[in-house]
Amino acid sequence: MQIALRPGSPSAWESDALVLAVEPEGRLGTIGQEIDQQLDGMLASTLREARFRGETGKTLVIPTLGRLPARRIVAVGVGDPATRSAHDLRRAWGAAGRVARDAGAASIVSEAPAAAQIDVTTAFRSATEGLILAGYRFQQYRTREPQPDLDTVTFAADGDAAQRGITLGEQTAKAVALARDLGNQPPDALYPARLAEIAEDTAQQLGLECRVYDRAALAELGAGAILAVGQGSIHEPRLIHLTYRPAGPSHGTIGLIGKAITFDTGGINLKPTGSVETMKIDMAGGPAVLATLSALPALGLPITVHGVIASAENMPSGGAFRPSDVLRTLSGKTVEIVSTDAEGRLVLADALTYTARERPDAMIDLATLTGAAVVALGNQGTAVFGSDITLVDDILAAAGTSGELMWQMPLWDAYHERLTGDVADLKNSGGRDGGSIFAALFLREFTEGIPWAHLDIAGPAWSDRVTDLTGKGATGHAVMTLIRLLESRSDRP
Repeated sequence: MQIALRPGSPSAWESDALVLAVEPEGRLGTIGQEIDQQLDGMLASTLREARFRGETGKTLVIPTLGRLPARRIVAVGVGDPATRSAHDLRRAWGAAGRVARDAGAASIVSEAPAAAQIDVTTAFRSATEGLILAGYRFQQYRTREPQPDLDTVTFAADGDAAQRGITLGEQTAKAVALARDLGNQPPDALYPARLAEIAEDTAQQLGLECRVYDRAALAELGAGAILAVGQGSIHEPRLIHLTYRPAGPSHGTIGLIGKAITFDTGGINLKPTGSVETMKIDMAGGPAVLATLSALPALGLPITVHGVIASAENMPSGGAFRPSDVLRTLSGKTVEIVSTDAEGRLVLADALTYTARERPDAMIDLATLTGAAVVALGNQGTAVFGSDITLVDDILAAAGTSGELMWQMPLWDAYHERLTGDVADLKNSGGRDGGSIFAALFLREFTEGIPWAHLDIAGPAWSDRVTDLTGKGATGHAVMTLIRLLESRSDRP
């Protein structure tokens, strides 16, 4: 999709679709009013007859029947300009682009996105993100003719601020699309070694540093938890360490840690039918980290970022780890296995310890970790835990801009006693009730006192239906939030 600017009025431009913003009660902007006059009031009357009220993200396709150079008008609700958010613009232009594409459009022209409380760059960035993300489709394995996509989008605007917004939006959406592409891959095509190869290729193309630890290197390192989780599979585990360093002075160092279980059967504690079918997405944290790092060279942020991905395949076999086994983690702490299906926190334990030894200013891990988080917040909400309130607040502020739903959850020390092992330092599960809290408390044991936050993305990493900005499948959730968090941290002296 090529997104460009062009000064002038889109009413005179040829296109397959013309996108017009509609405010509450069907109010049209300057360009909409101009086009309504050209149509002798038929646009406004059509909106009234359709009872189109301008609710955010609602659309109405109106054929122009040759009376305009554009073949059709796509009216899209943008809500009240006084309260309109960046995410409202993202949703609106995403909906408009998708409905235009589905109506057969390959090219669209659009009036400029705007809101009273939002600067020009943010407005164009949000609209660009919406167009690309809502238009995403994963078609790699389709044997029929690929479905057509939008080729060009032209906004009626010009100026450096608008162009910068488009560029930022393209970079962010490209990163999210990479995370989606990886999350949608079948597990026979994407396993730990293959994920490591993709990370190495990405690093080479973009100028990132990359180091990969294979099974032998993990053993030498002492990463006993990652090794144990992966020992039941023919696909050996990997620890992937990506590093982005700015060209100039760095304003700090952040560690991002992703869980990448490329398929989770549950191991010896085998998942039942109904729970296992989508377990290829148990690697979503890893792609989110890789995708975030992939955006940084183009964004040129003055901050150092370590991206660490712990990848394994959790399979049952004669060599698999078992309940009651005791593992020695990279930190030296021992863990008694209660459930082999609580494997994500084990690989993250070693990855957190590894990252902490780089002494970053803060660490954030992402993982499809617990069903308990889904029970608490539904399938669109991320549970946020953290040892540092400033870091948690920064994450929630970034999520507010990205539109990704995140909610702070408690880390109650009173629960910790249920993680005390009978024969080892820790158990890897404290039970089903409060399960996401127990998992976060377990992870905190391996942060070595560094400010840390944990994002449990078990719900929003995968969608089984079409939503405003996603189709069915992997969502790339948290990538936009992480990028905005790093941008905000980069702005600090």
